[in-house]
Amino acid sequence: MSHSTLDAAAAHLTRCAWVDLTKPHYIQYHDEEWGVPVHDDHKHFEMLSLEGAQAGLSWETILRRRAGYRQAFHQFDPVKVAQMSDAQLMEQLQNPAIIRNRLKVFSVRKNAQAFLTIAEEFGSFDQYIWQFVDGEPQVNHWQTLAQVPASTPNSDALSKDLKRRGMSFVGSTILYAYMQAIGMVNDHTTDCWRYPNHS
Repeated sequence: MSHSTLDAAAAHLTRCAWVDLTKPHYIQYHDEEWGVPVHDDHKHFEMLSLEGAQAGLSWETILRRRAGYRQAFHQFDPVKVAQMSDAQLMEQLQNPAIIRNRLKVFSVRKNAQAFLTIAEEFGSFDQYIWQFVDGEPQVNHWQTLAQVPASTPNSDALSKDLKRRGMSFVGSTILYAYMQAIGMVNDHTTDCWRYPNHS
């Protein structure tokens, strides 16, 4: 099947209502990443950082700057980010490829340090994070976008625990978006072709 045929087929798929069908990178993110279980610590740190950067903004704004964030923060290697100096972080405040918010930029280093402490305690951050859903993706069965919650008791508990461990920009709503992104919960609506019960 040619690439153009694939594109034509993909164009007719039904997707979650939040996907902007005029933006190929948005479609790709939804189709290939959103809701797929993540078990790699680097990917965990990337998504946690990007969701934190989104606070008060649209996901589209962050997704368009993803490459810039990767370059600015050592491909989201938490060990390297945890060692960034104040001067290096200040330099990023002049970087147009990311959101130049001082609190957000400095929180990436702070969160990297807490992330590494958690990973050391539990063997990996992945081991830590998945315990909040008993190690298995929670598959929901929402029919419409309006039914999807902004936060849940699980994201409340995770938020409280990460704040206690020293992280910033980890409110319950941010963390529920993170849980959706990394597949801890699967919130594809039942009409979406990525809904798990679709063959």
